[in-house]
Amino acid sequence: MTWRPQYRSSKFRHVFGKAATKENCFDGVPITRSVQDNSFCAINPRFLAVITECAGGGAFLVLSVHHTGKVDPQQPRVSGHRGNVLDIKWNPFNDCCIASCSEDATVKVWEIPPHGVYKNITVPWKELQGHSRRVGLIEWHPTANNILFSTAYDYQIMIWNLDCPEPVIKNPVRTISHHPDVVLSMSFNTDGSLLATACKDRKVRLMESRSGTLLRESSCKTHRASKVLILGNTKMLLTSGTSRYNDRQIALWDQDDLSAPLLEDNLDGSSGVIFPFYDPDTHMLYLAGKGDGNIRYYEISTEKPYIHFLTEYRSQLPQKGLGVMPKRGLDVSSCEIFRFYKLVTIKSLIEPLSMIVPRRSESYQEDLYPMTAGNRPALTAEEWLGGMDKACSLKVRQTCSPSLQWAQEPWFNSLSRACVCPQLRLKFHKQQEEIRRLRELLNQRDVRIKQLELEIKNIKNSQSQSSL
Repeated sequence: MTWRPQYRSSKFRHVFGKAATKENCFDGVPITRSVQDNSFCAINPRFLAVITECAGGGAFLVLSVHHTGKVDPQQPRVSGHRGNVLDIKWNPFNDCCIASCSEDATVKVWEIPPHGVYKNITVPWKELQGHSRRVGLIEWHPTANNILFSTAYDYQIMIWNLDCPEPVIKNPVRTISHHPDVVLSMSFNTDGSLLATACKDRKVRLMESRSGTLLRESSCKTHRASKVLILGNTKMLLTSGTSRYNDRQIALWDQDDLSAPLLEDNLDGSSGVIFPFYDPDTHMLYLAGKGDGNIRYYEISTEKPYIHFLTEYRSQLPQKGLGVMPKRGLDVSSCEIFRFYKLVTIKSLIEPLSMIVPRRSESYQEDLYPMTAGNRPALTAEEWLGGMDKACSLKVRQTCSPSLQWAQEPWFNSLSRACVCPQLRLKFHKQQEEIRRLRELLNQRDVRIKQLELEIKNIKNSQSQSSL
């Protein structure tokens, strides 16, 4: 029998990374010098928040995602913490609500004005006091409204209900105490019923998020985990960390059996922490190392060999942290399927990086954008605490430029897709034609302006020569 190479067909084989131009970056941002292994920034379709270096307490900037270019050194900040800010996260159901945690052992939740920050904000909407040591990590519950998880250097995970009327909350709903050391990473499954953690003792733990009941704990000695991700509905977990020989390594685990990983893959011998990012819509996995300039990306499947390497994006600029734009903020007219915001400390720069599927057609590519989780909570805090679990309703991802946000309306969900989609698609195509026509007019006017400038320059030169 003749040998034949095994080719795997994939629509994402040729995905490439496209860095924004200098005009579309955020320049002059005083990015924090903290050595914490966090992303240090948070993004939503309206705002970009980044932790900054400052004296006398902790602060972070909130900028409009559309106001790129040079950042004013006197830009107002959110500065209510007494210690350095270590992590920030936007509320997934409210683009004007952000949580922050700090070395002052508190978690604070802030309300950002819809039009941006025009003066320093020092008074939070809620202050959460319960941890005894600095708080290093926070995560919002993915489906329940106003439920926040925090973990600190006191080795505790605390669950907070922000629907309480008091501005200062001192008693968490529940405290989880399974960890003998600092929790380095937390990740939820799709409906938020399970919570996976990676601890400094290098073990992975899977527990019920509401009760904190420990379900499974890893006992593998060949892989020391530092970051963990639950890979959507695949019943698998992915961890990044180091091997016993200190090589950077990723491991794939069966969610129902953490005794040994399904797969271990050594990456390289560098020392920076690997940040994993997973897109459940495209089943793509992105791996970005702290201090690296490259980003590797893979496709995940539920059958062996599970992880399929696609390619990598290379850059000379090292990243200190990375933020990710939610799906409802992507520009699907350019076939953008993922967008990073790279923190480049050496240049005080935040650089948007779009992952794009090359397509010749400029029309909407429906196969790249399946139904995705919406920005409306599936449950109230009280319902979730009462024992309910429910995934967020699915919505069609926006099918126009970011400035046209009709795909985010609450009525545009899976139940109404069958009757509304044809009309919206027709509207979209008309808008695309209008946008294309306006772009052509702008290009023609730009060419005409350059021609007139050149004629004026020639006339001035001829006049100066004649005068001589």
